[in-house]
Amino acid sequence: MAFEIVVVWVGRRREPWESLCGEYRQRIRRFAPVREQVVRPAPGDDRTRLRLEGKAIRAALPPEAWTVCLDRKGRNLSSRALAAEVGRLRSEWQRPVAWIVGSDVGLDPQLLKSSRFGLSLGSLTLPHELARLTVFEQIYRSFTILEGINYHRRPFH
Repeated sequence: MAFEIVVVWVGRRREPWESLCGEYRQRIRRFAPVREQVVRPAPGDDRTRLRLEGKAIRAALPPEAWTVCLDRKGRNLSSRALAAEVGRLRSEWQRPVAWIVGSDVGLDPQLLKSSRFGLSLGSLTLPHELARLTVFEQIYRSFTILEGINYHRRPFH
């Protein structure tokens, strides 16, 4: 196994999200293999959906993957701090890194508990499609920071 980025998300493929995420997947490929694994939303009430989607996500994860779950209670990192984490994983973890984006009901609590890393995108509530796009953009931004490519702008102060 080798380092690779795998974004596992719950939802349905729809435009314009597909094109936008596809653009970032292409950009990320300059730095690392990247792929997506889509999990279909489960039927039922919220509790049932969380459980069923959690089970489907676990089944979709690559073996021995380092898991990063989007979680409102997770770590709130700057782009530079996230880049440092991505760089550390790229050099130390020669297996897939799975970035997990839940559905509109979130992620199964057991999946969150077993994750190696919880990442918050901030206090705002985002549509899960936008969260997925943000994950791809931040992964790309991380690689540009690590490689010294002029994409990430420093604050002016």
